[in-house]
This record gives sequence, structure tokens and C-alpha cells, in this order.
Amino acid sequence: MEYETLVEFQGWAKFFMILFVFIVFYSYAFSIYRREKKGDRDFEKYSKLVLDDAIDSEPLEKKEKEEEDKDKKLDKES
Repeated sequence: MEYETLVEFQGWAKFFMILFVFIVFYSYAFSIYRREKKGDRDFEKYSKLVLDDAIDSEPLEKKEKEEEDKDKKLDKES
């Protein structure tokens, strides 16, 4: 391979990698925005976690019953 061909290939590879990262980042940001608007999650609670991170503070979300049962089973097996 000639040097010019290699440099051109590197340029195209860099372009497509940056394009891929751009698409992934913006799709993640859009999904967060959409979940916030639908009311699925309240991300303000998570931002307040930075200020209130004491061990005795209340959990942000309650666990589902199935998750609690799984945790109990794992504790018994240990």
C-alpha cells in the first residue's frame, strides 16, 4: 500500500468512528430526554443524589417485589 492510500484510509476510518460515536451519544441523550418527558424516570432525583449521599438517606426508588425475592434467595445461598 502506498503512503497516500494509507493516509486516506485512516482519514475515512476516523470519520466513520467519529460518526458512530456521535450517533450513539445523541441517541442516548434523546432517549434520556424522551424518558423524562414521558414521565418514566425523574432524573432530577438522581442529580440530587450527588448532594445527599449519606448512608442513612432514603433510597431513590423502591425495589420491585421480584427483585427483593431474588436478593433474599442469593443471601440464603451465600
